[in-house]
Amino acid sequence: MILKKLSILNYKNIREATLELSPKINCFIGHNGAGKTNVLDAVYYLSFCRSASNPIDSQVIRHDEPFCMIEGEYEESIPSQKEGSTEILHISCGMKRGQKKHFKRNKKEYKRLSEHIGLIPLVVVSPADTLLIDGGSEERRRLMDMVISQYDRQYINHLSRYNNALQQRNTMLKMEDQEPDPTLMQLWEEQMAEEGEAIFHSRNELVEALIPVFQEYYGRISQQREQVGLRYVSHCQRGPLLEVIQRDRAKDRAVGYSLHGIHRDDLECTLGGHLVKREGSQGQNKTYVTSLKLAQFDFLRNTSSHTTPILLLDDIFDKLDADRVEQIVNLVSSDSFGQIFITDTNREHLDKILAASMQDYKIFEVEKGEIRLF
Repeated sequence: MILKKLSILNYKNIREATLELSPKINCFIGHNGAGKTNVLDAVYYLSFCRSASNPIDSQVIRHDEPFCMIEGEYEESIPSQKEGSTEILHISCGMKRGQKKHFKRNKKEYKRLSEHIGLIPLVVVSPADTLLIDGGSEERRRLMDMVISQYDRQYINHLSRYNNALQQRNTMLKMEDQEPDPTLMQLWEEQMAEEGEAIFHSRNELVEALIPVFQEYYGRISQQREQVGLRYVSHCQRGPLLEVIQRDRAKDRAVGYSLHGIHRDDLECTLGGHLVKREGSQGQNKTYVTSLKLAQFDFLRNTSSHTTPILLLDDIFDKLDADRVEQIVNLVSSDSFGQIFITDTNREHLDKILAASMQDYKIFEVEKGEIRLF
């Protein structure tokens, strides 16, 4: 999937921009706060129907403006046709303050936004990824969910039904004036177990596939200086989930919420056999999450859709030594990657990438929300 043309109107600090993009490497340079990340966030929005950094849609509209618009023109390969056959795909999103957003594919509005997820696979590596190490388990679950939902359309439905059952059960657990109806409680627990085990199997398959690729990427970037590990931890590993949930129903009743289920799943991230959050330097942490995201890219590229994802690299060279920067440059410059968007304040990093890649590229300068071809 290639984004050929991107149009932005009143998105964050970008008043208006229309960019003709390179099919390979697109570099955005500028000072911090200039708007580089906002360009990448607009690309992200067209894939996921939301901002990567702000869940509140009204807050992505430029200050003092009544609406915003993002449009993308994509070129998509057609696997069933002869080699080189492509079709053009138009994706647009418009939002007015106080109204719901309108997301369209080839001028036809989606009935449900979930129908769009996975159409344009995308992986983003950004400074916010440090939350995968420093943040709570919900950050690591979100990573798994984001990957799986891009190739398994049923997964979002499993998540939705599980979360609904969890919410209903928690409501009953909080009842103070009477005991919860045991039949109804059983019903919600059975739904949690059924949907939860489906989610567990999808997450487990993902992690098993990611581990060797992730370790290979980390080894290449660190030049084999450290050993890393990744382990999926879930209550489903203790036995049938229904039994695990019901085993401590009395304790759940005492605290007022469900202590067991796939909503407590986690990824154990280790460096040299110890938790990365306790042992890793800033550079090692950055290498860890970058390697994990590149493994995610590799996984999505090899799913049933066989569509090479778009890769967004937002300020990823910060806090990395020269050797690690060089290894990342060599990796992303290879033919294994498709279209790439890169932001940096340092032109030297970008020059190294372009010199190593021998690929088509464009450089854009961003200043106070204004974007021009360099």
